[in-house]
Amino acid sequence: MSRLIVVSNRVPVPDKRGTAPAGGLAVALQSALAARGGLWLGWSGQSCGEEDVGPLRSVKDGNIEYALTDLTDLDVEEYYHGFANRVLWPICHYRLDLAEYGRREMAGYFRVNRFFASRLLPMLQEDDLIWVHDYHLIPLADELRRQGVKNRIGFFLHIPWPAPDVFLAMPVHEELLKTLTAYDVIGFQTVHDRENFAECLARQGLGKRLGESKFMVGEHTFTARPYPIGIETDEFAGLAKRAAETTLHKRMLQSLDGKALIIGVDRLDYSKGITQRIDAFETFLNRHPESQRNVTLLQITPKSRSEVPEYEAMQRTVAEQAGRVNGALGTVDWVPIRYVNRSLRRPALAGLYRMAKLALVTPLRDGMNLVAKEYVAAQCEDDPGVLLLSRFAGAAQELKEAVLVNPYDVEGTAEAMARSLAMPVDERRERWRSMMKTLRENDVFAWCDTFLGELSGSTARPAYRAALPQGGILRSKAV
Repeated sequence: MSRLIVVSNRVPVPDKRGTAPAGGLAVALQSALAARGGLWLGWSGQSCGEEDVGPLRSVKDGNIEYALTDLTDLDVEEYYHGFANRVLWPICHYRLDLAEYGRREMAGYFRVNRFFASRLLPMLQEDDLIWVHDYHLIPLADELRRQGVKNRIGFFLHIPWPAPDVFLAMPVHEELLKTLTAYDVIGFQTVHDRENFAECLARQGLGKRLGESKFMVGEHTFTARPYPIGIETDEFAGLAKRAAETTLHKRMLQSLDGKALIIGVDRLDYSKGITQRIDAFETFLNRHPESQRNVTLLQITPKSRSEVPEYEAMQRTVAEQAGRVNGALGTVDWVPIRYVNRSLRRPALAGLYRMAKLALVTPLRDGMNLVAKEYVAAQCEDDPGVLLLSRFAGAAQELKEAVLVNPYDVEGTAEAMARSLAMPVDERRERWRSMMKTLRENDVFAWCDTFLGELSGSTARPAYRAALPQGGILRSKAV
């Protein structure tokens, strides 16, 4: 079996005790690396200022090597803060109004991808499989090809691929699209994303489509298809069940004093629809006054990219909005919205999911959204809660039994909240069982197996779950 080489912007390096950061993606990729042996390369998260970045720092954990590189201040500003997060992120989330394109940042993005390629090149072996992740590194395969690399290279985009009229508005769209066609396998979260990509190729006259998933550009044939990412379903369900027995869980139940818990968990980002969600919750309370004092919304929103002005402004906006609702509707013994602006440990989060009668997962646009899947996995089979899910999240393509809403329709979302909280237990069970079946069939290990099977040309399923470290996610730190 050939080695696996994973390249991503950041690398989840295990700590001194061998404990890796939490999250199904990290667990699955580390399991695949453990099974095959291999390397995970990426940015250390550190800047060396204006100095030379120096050699790679290497950390060994069994037969996995983690290779970390620093970047200069200029690299971080142009590649990461600049083009990746102020151009690609807003455009892929349909926010052309927030895209701040600059030729300097674009040049820095391609320069850093060239730098990553030069760092990886000396470490490659002839039969290595290379798997590149996400929008930070779209040009990496093209840079490797320019340096003579013939290995099979795959790419997975974790965020949405936008419609052609949105993507083609980016000044450097043609060059970026061409570099993406240097991969052998391109993975998207949904069929819609793949079709948007195919339409971009057609609009630019780049190559031809040979079939549903096969494309040709020049003499190069590649595969592009959806590989919807999952979670470690059964492991997370077990974590939630155990969390329900903890002291923290019991204290939270006591603090609710019989009130129904509604939960929202999102990184602080304008794509998550948090302000529209709070507006919808306020509308729900005003339209259904009998629910006042009987429900509480717990909105958990860790800070994100606070160095980007839009995110800093949004943090103030959401806090002020929650405060306004609490001031207008709250009483001495009832706070409508509990707003938590920090991360929680993963076991605690799993317990809160299990406790919540309703989860609000209402992004304006999302590649997949694993919070939706974690919430479903965390539920009690006998008395499951309801998932209220945005139609514009990739997860809506799989979890069709969720209550689907348009997050831009504040009044419609408010009424969906009321229907969800009043839903009979038999209907809740039926919806949950169907969604749970989907999550078990398409968990993160199946996602990993399927993509790497396509990349390697093998029809055998390597079952990377078997390489999961003892205890799996329970050994992981929280996020």
